[in-house]
Amino acid sequence: MAESHVVHHHPALKHHFDNMEQQLEAGTIGMWVFLLTEIMFFGGLFLAYVIFRAVYPEGFAAASNTLDVRLGGFNTVVLILSSLTMAMAVHSAQTGNKKKLLLFLFVTLILGCVFLGVKVFEYNSKFEHHLFPAVGWYDWMHEPGHNPALASQARVFLWLYFAMTGLHAMHMVVGAGMLVFLMFFAWRNKYSPEYHAPVELGGLYWHFVDIVWIFLFPLLYLLGFHLGKH
Repeated sequence: MAESHVVHHHPALKHHFDNMEQQLEAGTIGMWVFLLTEIMFFGGLFLAYVIFRAVYPEGFAAASNTLDVRLGGFNTVVLILSSLTMAMAVHSAQTGNKKKLLLFLFVTLILGCVFLGVKVFEYNSKFEHHLFPAVGWYDWMHEPGHNPALASQARVFLWLYFAMTGLHAMHMVVGAGMLVFLMFFAWRNKYSPEYHAPVELGGLYWHFVDIVWIFLFPLLYLLGFHLGKH
């Protein structure tokens, strides 16, 4: 009698993949394609920033000085630390250490929430000081000592500031939701050294969002320091 061979597949392996390695590779390629579309999305805003900065250098420097560089620097440190903890979470998933995986995902989530909390504080401060380029802007522009022409240039900077940091914050919120789901499935023992693709792909997304901020911080917060106070 011919001996039958039964091939046992991992429960997480989809039917259209031959093995877990192929499935992870396909998922990684898909995530990089998605991130490329995100790069093009942010790239349009960065291009607009470069063009308007070249046209309105004085107004951009003046508006940059309305930002709190200490808060921006603090948030930069927070996101760098969150990238470290996310990398440790991926490593923990690869080695099958559930406790450390949950711990590092939780710490990453807390750091992300700290970042968003600081942004809420910053946005609220801008509204209170009439620095949102729509509501109350007319009052700020006509305060004593403000050059209307320079203020109009500063308004362009602040529109870009809110657009770029707001879009980034939205990605942070999505990332925070992703971390909650990863923690939930990690708690239910869904990940192992054989299957941890969601954690790896989530790590790629989180690192991308952090890298975007690494560019935003000097462009927005340090511009005034570079060009001098006006």
